[in-house]
Amino acid sequence: MSRESNLPTIYKERHKLKYRHTECLNCYHPLDISDEYCPNCGQLNSTKKLAFNDFFNEFFAGIFAYDSRFYRTLGVLLFKPGKISKDYIEGKRVRYANPYRFYLSASIIFFLLWSTTHQIEPPVNIDTEATQEQRREADSLLAVQREANPELNVILPPIDTTTAVDSSGTTTYVPEKELDTMTYFNARIKQWQVFSDHYKRTEMRNPQAALDSLNYSQTGFNQWFYRKTVDAERFSSDSDLFWNYFYSKLPFIIFFYLPVFALFIWLLYLRRPFTYMEHLIFTFHNQTTWFVLYGIAVGFNSILNTGAATWIATLIFGFYLYKAFRRFYGQGRVKTILKFIIINIIFFILAFVAAVFSVLASFAIY
Repeated sequence: MSRESNLPTIYKERHKLKYRHTECLNCYHPLDISDEYCPNCGQLNSTKKLAFNDFFNEFFAGIFAYDSRFYRTLGVLLFKPGKISKDYIEGKRVRYANPYRFYLSASIIFFLLWSTTHQIEPPVNIDTEATQEQRREADSLLAVQREANPELNVILPPIDTTTAVDSSGTTTYVPEKELDTMTYFNARIKQWQVFSDHYKRTEMRNPQAALDSLNYSQTGFNQWFYRKTVDAERFSSDSDLFWNYFYSKLPFIIFFYLPVFALFIWLLYLRRPFTYMEHLIFTFHNQTTWFVLYGIAVGFNSILNTGAATWIATLIFGFYLYKAFRRFYGQGRVKTILKFIIINIIFFILAFVAAVFSVLASFAIY
């Protein structure tokens, strides 16, 4: 049976014999009329002129071709734990979707579904109505006007930072030179208090204007530190601002976390004949299954207005992982259970470390 007979009808037109050529239009490799594709570069041997419907034909043909692999991959992935990974590393790859592309597709769908069912609405207040850019411009203009027109200080007197006190009556303002006499840790705590008190009293977000008011040098670190102080104060009153930002970065965090986790699986199964990349493929397939199961659970939770589906998905995924480990690595029940427990302990420890690091990194670059 020819390759042409297996093609969708909408895709056969460009493959017809009457459009064949004796030379590849891409690399000029000599061809026979019987050559459907160029053996040198792989391009379709067709001289048919592009028409308006060619775009749609190619587009839908690509979807149908992907769908056959998509459904096959999804079915094996869900109902035969570990088989798809085992088949893939044994060279049976054309029948399945690429594990990394399939993972990305599943993660995108999951996070889109999750975001539509877990909307976090920040409370509306005066601070959120004014944009950050508008406040920065106002702070900058005020600082420039005070510097260029000292007479404005009569109307808009500068802030006396040296009289700033906390609730206990202790002066909170510390000159920058005095910070140099402290240890690094104590200096940062004092600097944080100075910046925090200044923002609470003035609501000034622009770091240049704030540092000028505090008589602090305009270094890159001081500007960044003041911005983080302001962010911390804002998040303490409205944590949804930060968590919305953090959740938007979760797909990237998980994607970079998986190779690290696969490294520990490789170390645990070091005596088994598997390469690191084969462990990584296994890890991506399992994480894809997690996205599928929990995506279904999120849908059921949203429809039924309950959280029971999440617990059911957790139990199913736990059993699924055990079966996947046993089939993929081919070890007995006792060894599989012991290593399964160790892997889960490692997973949660790494997840905690990754979560703390990700939160701190997200806050630093917010």
